[in-house]
Amino acid sequence: MTHYHRQDGSTISSARTTIVRRAAMKNRLMPLALYIIMGAIALLTLVMAFNAAAAPLPDNIKVDGAKVLWRVHAAGLQIYECKADAAGKSSWQFREPLATLMSDGKTVGRHFAGPGWEFADGSRIMGKVAAQAPGASDKDIPVLRLDVIKHDGSGDLSKVDTVQRLDTKGGVFSGSCDTIGDLHLEPYSADYVFLRH
Repeated sequence: MTHYHRQDGSTISSARTTIVRRAAMKNRLMPLALYIIMGAIALLTLVMAFNAAAAPLPDNIKVDGAKVLWRVHAAGLQIYECKADAAGKSSWQFREPLATLMSDGKTVGRHFAGPGWEFADGSRIMGKVAAQAPGASDKDIPVLRLDVIKHDGSGDLSKVDTVQRLDTKGGVFSGSCDTIGDLHLEPYSADYVFLRH
């Protein structure tokens, strides 16, 4: 067995040296393997997100040749009201949206009945549904294409003539109800894309 001499005169065997070196190498490789696994998971997540974002829009929602002026994220409520139909049967019926519009983590405006959108600069538009397609699941409100039918103010929304509601999550609520006039608030989120031809 080979022995190595330390500076203090003591010795250490080559076998023990090999064991110590292997243990040190293992300790270095374990974090490396963990980083590789974490990196692979992160890459897979990005690929899945890209594929989801790259999913083609339904033809009736597309606006060919239009310029995207703004894209904002909305988080809020779809408000339903208990109403009676012609036969006297009560059910939850959509009443209006109420949402905050955000960009880069900052509030930039609001969304409200009309449907309408208002930016912090005071510009406001009203829209009319021109086309719709199903959301990603039966729990998600439809994606929409809306034509702008009214402008107010001279700010950022003054140049918008089309709005898309995309990437909807939640907002669907239905069923019978007991008391006419009751309200139900159903959370939802969506992206609104403001376009100009």
